[in-house]
Amino acid sequence: MDNENLDEYIVEPLQYNKILVCVDDDDFISSKGAFNYACTLAKSLAVPLGIISVMEVGDLNIFQSLSPQLIEERREQIKDHLNVYVQKANDFGVADVKPMVSEGNPGHVIVDKVIPKYDPDLVIIGSERSDNRHGKLGSQAEHIVRYSPVSVSVVR
Repeated sequence: MDNENLDEYIVEPLQYNKILVCVDDDDFISSKGAFNYACTLAKSLAVPLGIISVMEVGDLNIFQSLSPQLIEERREQIKDHLNVYVQKANDFGVADVKPMVSEGNPGHVIVDKVIPKYDPDLVIIGSERSDNRHGKLGSQAEHIVRYSPVSVSVVR
């Protein structure tokens, strides 16, 4: 590193204007930490918070996937859970909260569809703690970190 440039460098404030937090309806443990951090940041910065949950159709067994009624029931369950997240964020003091539901592979949907449409400055995701000493991220979190066009914060 060129120390002359470091000596002349002045720290500039980094401001986020819109935050997106990813919650997994099947993994409250990792979602909770990400949600707490996202609410804390959104409240302290007074910025909008988007909450996305992606229904993984691939997680449904063959019989469930052939039943439009079961898929709609699952979709409604996710929407209900998102409304609870919205209420909790509002109760915490986050004024502008937008819930979003999508379907497909979460990592791909978030990077390819949700981020371009919602246009956040920061994406916050949770990652399960595990006994894995290598500290690897889950495959969805890893995809988001690797391919997101905006900054990503991983909360454990």
